[in-house]
Amino acid sequence: MTTATPWIGSDYRRGLRLIGLPFGYSLLLLAAPLLLIFLLGFWTQDYLVLDRSFKLDNYIEAWSHPLYRVLMLRSLGISAVVTLATVLLAYPMAYFISFYGGNHKALWLFLVTIPFWTSYLLRVFLWKVILGYNGVLNSTLEWLGLIEEPLTFILYNVNAVVITLTHAWAPFAILPIFVALEKIDRSLLESATDLGDSPLRRFLHVTLPLSMPGVVAAALIIFIPTIGDYVTPRLVGGKDGLMIANMIQVQFSKANNAPLGAALAVSAMGIVSMVALLFVALNRRWLRKQGS
Repeated sequence: MTTATPWIGSDYRRGLRLIGLPFGYSLLLLAAPLLLIFLLGFWTQDYLVLDRSFKLDNYIEAWSHPLYRVLMLRSLGISAVVTLATVLLAYPMAYFISFYGGNHKALWLFLVTIPFWTSYLLRVFLWKVILGYNGVLNSTLEWLGLIEEPLTFILYNVNAVVITLTHAWAPFAILPIFVALEKIDRSLLESATDLGDSPLRRFLHVTLPLSMPGVVAAALIIFIPTIGDYVTPRLVGGKDGLMIANMIQVQFSKANNAPLGAALAVSAMGIVSMVALLFVALNRRWLRKQGS
């Protein structure tokens, strides 16, 4: 009499039945479209005729054309600045809610989520009104006598894109940082105080390292989607604020060149993945160094 090995036992088969349907559903809705986009990049299109023979022309053009390189570098730069600005602005807010929110933490978090009540598109248009040539900001500065003529460098350029995206993604940075700060054992801070650490030293050596998982999560949550944003650059960026996603949208629509758009999209995903993995690796190395 032989005993069935664990990998073909009843528990194993039951586990396969439990995960089989969700796994297949995930492959159908997530992996299959990505694979199709990847394959589409190797094809060519002539108006409505799609040639399915494998060629590297689209990927070569995506990496060699000067315009695409400029847009990709600009997108990486904008996303990096937005990520840095959002995290720097979100951390003090999350710190205040966690350490000084008291019994009103839920109220503060509720206020943080209020921007989600309105459409993202509406928020972008509001920033367009605020930053416009005759907008709220310029009108206020002129009324206060701080400027003689409206500022022109705050709309239809990279600055407007950074400001709008930073505001739009701020709640996504506050929440994970707040969760990380809430998990910090307050007795560790009390011990650091008893050992003579100043508030700044206590923050740098205890609070900040222990909250880094939340900071990393916030950075990735912001960096990855902002590099693919095309609505904000289109509405407030002007010609100097366009990003790679705008070119991808043009290739799929006006240029009627879906294969080149797919090659650009896959290239952007690959670069973002490498940057994200590098960021995570550097963060782990920093945490190990802090722990030692």
